[in-house]
Amino acid sequence: MSYPVSFEIDYLAQRSRLTTFFRYLLAIPHFFFASFYMLAFLVVEIAAWCRLMVTGRWPTGLYEFSSGFLRYITRMTSYLALGVDQYPPFNGADDAGYPVRVQIAPPLDHYSRLKVLFRPLYVILAILIRDLLGIVMFLVSLLSWLAIVVTGRQPASLQAALSFALSYTVRADALLFLITETYPPFPESGAATPLRVA
Repeated sequence: MSYPVSFEIDYLAQRSRLTTFFRYLLAIPHFFFASFYMLAFLVVEIAAWCRLMVTGRWPTGLYEFSSGFLRYITRMTSYLALGVDQYPPFNGADDAGYPVRVQIAPPLDHYSRLKVLFRPLYVILAILIRDLLGIVMFLVSLLSWLAIVVTGRQPASLQAALSFALSYTVRADALLFLITETYPPFPESGAATPLRVA
């Protein structure tokens, strides 16, 4: 893995009109679950930040929890943005069978305390790019919704645009969440195409 966080999404042209039409209603249980998961994640992040500042190392359990949260919100975002039809699981476990996969390298032996301390400033550019791609994701999702509801198919070009936005987003989130201290590449030069036809 060239970058410590990789993203892959399967492309399936034929899609469900019904679950697409009611996507946000179907996701209501996840909105509740995500709220509690996020509260726990914030507590873990504060504890991890303190530990990283003192020792320069991630505690294994906290790293795995934060990585799981990153996987979960990526799968949920992909589902809401119509990247996949399959309902996301209520956990952040690594799941090779789900059509959205986020691979995260083990923690480094040592992290820069300076980068940890100034992370809010350090991530500004990545978050700005992430937010701009969020607008792209919204527009692509809207066009995808119309296309799927009318034709029952997801155009490959829209899926590719969504995949690109999601791929950068997950890497920017990893930087923000202290999982990696390596700035995400943009564009992803030399990276494997994160879109795979199922």
